[in-house]
Amino acid sequence: MAVVSTSVGGANVAVQFSGLRKSFPKLDNSSSRSLFLKVESHVRLASTSKGCRAVATMLGSGKFFVGGNWKCNGSKESIGKLVSELNNATLEADVDVVVAPPFVYIDQVKNSLVNSRIQIAAQNCWTGKGGAFTGEISVEQIKDIGAGWVVLGHSERRHIIGEDDQFIGKKAAYALSQDLGVIACIGELLEEREAGRTFEVCFQQLKAYADAVSSWDKIVIAYEPVWAIGTGKVATPEQAQEVHDAVRDWLRKNVSTEVASKTRIIYGGSVNGGNSSELAKQEDIDGFLVGGASLKGVEFAAIVNSVTAKKVAA
Repeated sequence: MAVVSTSVGGANVAVQFSGLRKSFPKLDNSSSRSLFLKVESHVRLASTSKGCRAVATMLGSGKFFVGGNWKCNGSKESIGKLVSELNNATLEADVDVVVAPPFVYIDQVKNSLVNSRIQIAAQNCWTGKGGAFTGEISVEQIKDIGAGWVVLGHSERRHIIGEDDQFIGKKAAYALSQDLGVIACIGELLEEREAGRTFEVCFQQLKAYADAVSSWDKIVIAYEPVWAIGTGKVATPEQAQEVHDAVRDWLRKNVSTEVASKTRIIYGGSVNGGNSSELAKQEDIDGFLVGGASLKGVEFAAIVNSVTAKKVAA
C-alpha cells in the first residue's frame, strides 16, 4: 500500500492507495452532481468541480483491464494474422488482457496464442445449463473450450437482439455461479443522453446486475455510451470520468464500499491508440473494452500499453 499527500481545501491529507485507487472517505457530492446540458446538436456533460484528485497506478492486487471485442468479424485467415500480431507484441506486465473472438474461432485462437497472458472471452452465453436452446452457447461449453470470460449486456445485444436488463442479469448470475468472469456492459443511447438520462439509464442497468448476482468478485463493468460505439465519436476524458465516478458512487451506496473500490470500471466507445492514453489518465477509468481497434494487433497492443499513463500524483 502506498501513501502520498495531497491538498484538499487547503489542508494536507494523507492518501492511501490500495488496489486501483485511493481509499479515503469520499465526500457526498450528490448536491453538486452536474446536470446534462443539450447545446444545439452537441450534447456534453457539464464539468464538475471536485478539487485536486490523485490518480492511482494499478497497485496491490488491482490491474488495468483491456478487452478486445472482435464481434462478428474475421475468417480463419484474418484471425490467424491477428493472433500472430498479438504473439509478437510487447505488452506491459501489469494488465489483464482478454480477447473475445467469434465463438467458432475460439478454439483456433486458444491453440495459436503463445502469449499465455492473453485470456479468452466469449461474446454471449445462455441463462442456464445447456439443452434444447437452438443456437445458444452454454457457460459449460465456454469453459470447456478454454475461455474464462464472457461479454454480457453489450448494446448490440440490448438494442439489436432485444435483450432486456433482467435477462442480461440472469445470464450474469449463471455465468458467475459457474466461475466464469463477466464483462458487464452498460451505456445510454444518444436520445437518452440528450434527455439528460445517462445516470438514470446506467443505474437501471447496474441494478439489474446487482439484483441478480451474489458476488462482484469476477465482474468488470464496461461503460459504453451507445452513441460512441463504432461511430468514431468518443466521450471526452472528462465526460467518461464523470460517468465512471457516478457508477462507482452508485456501487458504494447500493452494494458496498468494498465493491465500489475493487470493481474495475472500463470504458468502451471508439477507443483507439490515439486517445487511450488521455482516457487512461482519469482516476476511475480502469481500462478499456475495445471494438474495431482490437482487430489490429499493433494498435490493440498500444491501447494495452496505455496503462503507463496511470501515475500516482504526489
